[in-house]
Amino acid sequence: MRHMPVLKSKPIWLALALTCIGLVLASFVLTAQLHLHPCHLCILQRVLFLLLAGFALLAAAFSPRLTGRMIGVLALVTAAAGIGVAVYQVWLQAQPMDPFSCSSNIPELIEHLVDWLGRKAPDLFMATGLCQEVELTILKLSLAGWALVAFSAASIACGLALLARR
Repeated sequence: MRHMPVLKSKPIWLALALTCIGLVLASFVLTAQLHLHPCHLCILQRVLFLLLAGFALLAAAFSPRLTGRMIGVLALVTAAAGIGVAVYQVWLQAQPMDPFSCSSNIPELIEHLVDWLGRKAPDLFMATGLCQEVELTILKLSLAGWALVAFSAASIACGLALLARR
């Protein structure tokens, strides 16, 4: 009788952290090389990928203790928030173009956060585009669509890591 392979959480967390860091680096390179204009939601997704990478690294460091599992839950919540943001942006991109697609006349918390980050590190976090605009598609998916795929995969990875053998 064959034994099922045993999943360990630490390698999953480390792989997730490296993947998220790679995705953020790729977004910086694409933005610079292709002269893309990230919007507030794009920047928020970058921030969520960075947070997810940080939580994954912490979960790996504290694995298999209870602290590591609690941090893992924060990673899962962050990935779920990323899914929500990406779904919203994909939905916006499917709507007729509107110059006020992701912000109103009164900036909300997300816009304030992204604008603050943009002032602190403009090369990394400056929002210059519209949320509805699709500047690049890869295999018929917008970058927001790919972010949705990545956050969904990250959620699965978080779930596997949380269920993995201690």
